[in-house]
Amino acid sequence: MHIKAVTFDVGGTLIEPWPSVGQVYAEVAARHGVKNVSAELLQTRFKTAWRARKRFNDTRAGWEELVDEAFRGLATTPPSKSFFSEIYDRFAQPEAWHVFEDVRPALESLATQGLKLGVISNWDERLRELLCRLQLDVYFDTIVISCEVHAAKPAPAIFERAAAILNLPSASILHVGDSLEMDLRGAEAAGFRSVQVVRRERSPGDGPIHSLLQVVGLI
Repeated sequence: MHIKAVTFDVGGTLIEPWPSVGQVYAEVAARHGVKNVSAELLQTRFKTAWRARKRFNDTRAGWEELVDEAFRGLATTPPSKSFFSEIYDRFAQPEAWHVFEDVRPALESLATQGLKLGVISNWDERLRELLCRLQLDVYFDTIVISCEVHAAKPAPAIFERAAAILNLPSASILHVGDSLEMDLRGAEAAGFRSVQVVRRERSPGDGPIHSLLQVVGLI
């Protein structure tokens, strides 16, 4: 069956934190008296806390718990009792994110081919407005967010919801994301086709793509 739509993950696929999660954490913490804690240390602790969660709770409460864990032993008062709200609000701002350079050219090229485009993302209530402020929402026929549909990748339900909104059979939709488990395996379980984008690790031959412009050549 020919591809009639392409859906995309967001974090690590379309955008990434800028300049880094650790840098934002360190800047906000310093304004609240938590000084001499490096961005590099906080970045490492964030990644450790993130990877320890097999299924992340994409809510404000879930982020509050994770940020507290990243700062455990580094701040006298947990961020949840002090500066967490500022961190949470910071990542709702477009300035805290970088849109990968290939994103807009790839989306424009796919749209000119008459393909429907969508987002399927595990995210919280900040995503829809963030995509609007980044001027990315205009490219998509649908934006399906885990917090709104009460289903998260890799569960087939979130992919099936997107297919229903697009009014297309799952086999005619290609999903693109950076996570082998969440994106590829989740999409395939729902009957989608899938491809993994790996931004910073390059390997020759078949396998992951390294730019969304390569998606154009797959259609």
